[in-house]
Amino acid sequence: MSAKAEVITLHPDPLEPYAISPGWKAGGLLFLSGQAAIDETGAIVGEGDFDAQLEATFANIDRVLAAGGSDRSRIIKVTIYLTDMGNFPAIVAARRRYFTPPWPADTIVEVRALALPELMVEIDVIALAGEH
Repeated sequence: MSAKAEVITLHPDPLEPYAISPGWKAGGLLFLSGQAAIDETGAIVGEGDFDAQLEATFANIDRVLAAGGSDRSRIIKVTIYLTDMGNFPAIVAARRRYFTPPWPADTIVEVRALALPELMVEIDVIALAGEH
């Protein structure tokens, strides 16, 4: 049996200029590229405002999940990259706002910088594909 994989596409796709796919569907799972506070036109959202960036990041996650036929309730793993671990309490609050039990598995890492210097948070996601 060969594995089948298909790319998740967005229109417009703010990641296309960086030669990045929004995500892939394979083996009943969705693997999203790291999502950040970049709107559909590629502009940074909420520069200097962590909460605004987090909200925009989750909106992007929802958009890619929907394009892949899934939704946030089917997320099983997140990896969160922060440029300042001082924002960790906001992440804990966000987990309760954006997820419900059972909570997704989670890894959180502080990094020196993200791809664009204005970005403060990036989240990559693994989710179950939607039922077909």
